Amino acid sequence: MFLINVVFGFWLLCVPTSLRLVSGVEIVKSHPRDKIWHEKIDHHDQLFIVNKDIAPDGFQRSTVLAGRTPQDASFPGPLITGRKGDRFTINVTDLLTDPTMDRSTSIHWHGLFQKTTNYADGVAFVSQCPIATNHSFLYDFGVPDQAGTFWYHSHLSVQYGDGLRGPIVIYDPEDPHQDLYDVDDESTIITIADWFHLTSLQLLAALVVPNADATLINGNGRYVGGPDTPLTVINVEHGKRYRFRLIDMSFDAFHGFSIDNHNLTIIEVDGINTLPHTVNFIEIYPAQRYSFVLNANRPISNYRIRALSNTGVGAHNFTNGVNSAILRYVGAPEEEPQTSQPLSSDVMIFREGDLHPLENPGAPGNPYPGGADLVLNFTLGFDAEMVLFSMNGVVFESPTVPVLLQILSGAHHAQDLLPKGGVHTLPPNKVIEINFFGGDAPAGPHPFHLHGHAFDVVRTSDSSEYNFKNPVRRDTTLVAMKNQTTIRFVTDNAGPWFLHCHIDLHLSLGLAVVLAEDTRDTKKDDMIPADWKGLCPIYNSLTPSQLP
Repeated sequence: MFLINVVFGFWLLCVPTSLRLVSGVEIVKSHPRDKIWHEKIDHHDQLFIVNKDIAPDGFQRSTVLAGRTPQDASFPGPLITGRKGDRFTINVTDLLTDPTMDRSTSIHWHGLFQKTTNYADGVAFVSQCPIATNHSFLYDFGVPDQAGTFWYHSHLSVQYGDGLRGPIVIYDPEDPHQDLYDVDDESTIITIADWFHLTSLQLLAALVVPNADATLINGNGRYVGGPDTPLTVINVEHGKRYRFRLIDMSFDAFHGFSIDNHNLTIIEVDGINTLPHTVNFIEIYPAQRYSFVLNANRPISNYRIRALSNTGVGAHNFTNGVNSAILRYVGAPEEEPQTSQPLSSDVMIFREGDLHPLENPGAPGNPYPGGADLVLNFTLGFDAEMVLFSMNGVVFESPTVPVLLQILSGAHHAQDLLPKGGVHTLPPNKVIEINFFGGDAPAGPHPFHLHGHAFDVVRTSDSSEYNFKNPVRRDTTLVAMKNQTTIRFVTDNAGPWFLHCHIDLHLSLGLAVVLAEDTRDTKKDDMIPADWKGLCPIYNSLTPSQLP
């Protein structure tokens, strides 16, 4: 991964007293944790953002967490559920106090289009000012035509790496895949996250990302040399079919996911139903989601769930249960699995281009390269001396005034919008083609996410072929060094939308642009909630001592 030469002793100086190894706690290896979300909130509810000491891998540190109450804050945050067509009203209250991490916040509802509600997209300095500590903001938005697997996370600086992330599931009563599975509930959600013992601001300040200390599956894991903390257990009943919803909430790493001796039939990608495609290994990158059906038809036993990090968590293996969890059949003994992963010759790996939408397949525009109303080319770059990423030579720096507020104040052209060179205006109701060229940007592949849209990936990062007939449709795709990725979408959602690498440190080091779509029809000022208008005056009144 992205490494700069630094003196290792710097790490010892950086570790605050709030980071410490748990001692005096008896942890019994033979009693793993069943993970059914202990906290779940409805689409009309409260979300409190607090600092809390937790030890998900046995190493205790201060974190930034979300909870339905301040006392219930957890990692991951509470599961938020709704149904297709629901209106969501989530009041977010910031109670952060720890000066070693960001104390302001914002929440992005990843994958939800926010049509007509760009102000609720939750991106600090793009669609809002941050929520200051001891203040709150009501996120009020509709989900008229989306269902599937999503998630929420902080979108201020690198804050979500300190723990502020959680799952969202929007159920469809008329799910076209419902005949393929028997169980789809809170017990079938699987989250993967890399976990660091240092704070995210320390990682950013050091300009280096060490290997993650642990991989957490549904909030539990182990680190090399640490205690045998309980692993997550996911229970299944023999003979039933389960729709699992896999979410990669990682800050930096991507993961190779598998469940010993079981096939995984993919039926959804990033909130888009797909034609069923069976594999036994899923390579998943930060911000991506997959629903897969698992048929619990194997002998009653315990099976290892594996999520191997590309950064090699301490050791690039599963020794002593690192990088893993447990799939337990009802009736199996309460012990850790003894199963093995398949031989390399038996691994069924899919390429992104193997996936196809179930409904309305086909990219917009004409079926040839450049067959769109507007073509944008973005080349990724990296300045090793300055340690900054760029797109077309421009390093994205967050403006002091949110892009949405600039537009509402009358700025409608790219040359008038800040940051200079970091905002691209798009006309309404046009087919847009974006060519990403990986260039010399290291530490990839880079998972690029577009807010406000799903897009058709007409050329994937691992292929030179184009597919305009039935390309995979999703909201986060890969851009690889020296390779090309091409996407298409229609500008049918007015507002400024962030397009960025979802490796959070890369975003903070400049790997992003804003696509300001249909600026003249962006939500009018008199339609913006009053509490949104109050965010910037409150945030701008903060003193330096109230900021990290």
